[in-house]
Amino acid sequence: MAYFTGKKVLIIGGTGSIGRKLLDTILLDSPEVVRIFSRDEHKQFELQQEMREFTNIRYLIGDIRDYDRVYRAMHDIDYVFHVAAMKHVPSCEYNPFEAVQTNIIGTQNVIQASLNANVQRTIFTSTDKAISPTNTYGASKLMAERLIASAQNHTGPRQTVFAAVRFGNVMGSRGSVIPLFKKQILKNREITVTDLMMTRFMMTLKQASDLTIQAMKEAQGGEIFVLKMPVLLLEDLCEVIIEHMTLRLGISPSDIRMKEIGLRPGEKMFEELMTQEEALNALELEHMFVIQNIFLGKNATYEGAKPAGQSSYSSNNVPVITRNEVEQMLLTNGLLEL
Repeated sequence: MAYFTGKKVLIIGGTGSIGRKLLDTILLDSPEVVRIFSRDEHKQFELQQEMREFTNIRYLIGDIRDYDRVYRAMHDIDYVFHVAAMKHVPSCEYNPFEAVQTNIIGTQNVIQASLNANVQRTIFTSTDKAISPTNTYGASKLMAERLIASAQNHTGPRQTVFAAVRFGNVMGSRGSVIPLFKKQILKNREITVTDLMMTRFMMTLKQASDLTIQAMKEAQGGEIFVLKMPVLLLEDLCEVIIEHMTLRLGISPSDIRMKEIGLRPGEKMFEELMTQEEALNALELEHMFVIQNIFLGKNATYEGAKPAGQSSYSSNNVPVITRNEVEQMLLTNGLLEL
């Protein structure tokens, strides 16, 4: 029997890119019910139309800022995926307390509701921007990570298991720069980039979904799971997108201008997924790192795990993939279509 067969699952933020990918994967196991919780009624309507053949999906309008609504949504639920967040870096910078209410207070509501509803497992999705944060978004997600880790130390007689996963940039998600660049080429014949020498971790929607589900299955309490993923140079990404978009539009790549606009407030030239200090407390598996819960000690065991060593995991100290490899990643995931 598959992992989610006959289970009741709640996806908080289920109408977002990652939430929808999780839904697709979970439905393959024939769960008893999947509840989709979000505050966007239009996206809920669109999802209902797309998934009309499934009778085991429930659509709940609500906001994670509202504890009572979150608690009601968790009634009789086995597994919770918390993928809702205020994610746009400039929006969080200009509206910092809104980010606090959603990303920090909202996460605490999810934790408390999970405990009170006797949920078996709750997985929280975080970001590379939570490491050594220089912006409100990253700082709020770091605080949420700390809440998740601490929650495992305060479950009391309840058996809820909490864990977190850290994502890099998710290709094809609503927050990805790839659809933005494509729109800019179509509309303005130019791409605006912060700095062409910027490096970023990149993962696919499937990788993000698979990592989150693997964390759900394997978490032992309070860990942070970090997928090993490729690092690319922003200049290579821009050039590949320009080359393929202009080919499809029947124009010359020289017709497209790349305009550097400089770093936005709170933006970094490179990102980290694990600090040197965290690496001291981490285990390394073939495809990921597991940062153990500092509150519960180094007691977790995973098949094939070894100490991660003392090196940080940063897009500044991981070799970037080649331009051809960037191109293949985008082509394989259907991200270069008009």
